[in-house]
Amino acid sequence: MPTDWRRALAIVAHPDDLEYGASAAVAAWLDDGRECVYLLASAGEAGIDTLAPAEAGPLREREQRASAAAVGVATVEFLGHPDGVIEYGTALRRDFAAAIRRHRPELVLTLNHHDTWGGTYWNTPDHRNVGRAVLDAVGDAGNRWIFPDLAEEGLVPWDGVRYVAVAGSPQPTHAVDASSGLERAVASLLCHRTYIEALTKEDPETYCRTFLEGSMRGVAARFGGRPGVAFELFIR
Repeated sequence: MPTDWRRALAIVAHPDDLEYGASAAVAAWLDDGRECVYLLASAGEAGIDTLAPAEAGPLREREQRASAAAVGVATVEFLGHPDGVIEYGTALRRDFAAAIRRHRPELVLTLNHHDTWGGTYWNTPDHRNVGRAVLDAVGDAGNRWIFPDLAEEGLVPWDGVRYVAVAGSPQPTHAVDASSGLERAVASLLCHRTYIEALTKEDPETYCRTFLEGSMRGVAARFGGRPGVAFELFIR
């Protein structure tokens, strides 16, 4: 992965999206003195079958803030789009462009926007729509004639995004040596305990460690034996 950047903005659909692998890279980046802000399109309120959205949303926001803190991320923002039915369109692009102008990142991180996970499992509409809107919003953020009302609100165009890194892509191109961030990544994913306990009967810590270690080993096979986090990288 390129290293000629200092500020990152991670934009995903739900709490836990960043914790299934990417957070180990975020931890390593922060160790190197870089900055990262998390922006979530929704609170993930429709993600737990046994909890009504009105109860699940605030709980998952709290878990996400704790999860971010576990890797050293201090700023977590939520946009309030409805979980499960996030729509691709100009409203979503505008929200993301506004955040990019506000935080002025050089690297934007998002989650798999492709139709499938490795050609086997169908990706969710939220992931597809958010990921694609992120890619488009990077260009929107730098164009003064797209969403000109943002400039009137003080959010002047920002054309400084140099890279967009897509985690969980079925066609990765780059990797980050994230072995130093593994333990914090496990702790970070474990913060989503309510979600995990509804997802599996396995011991939560065993589940988190097994998943993340397995994912990083899979990257190591293509990364000189080093445990890592893989990304599909778009260069601007």
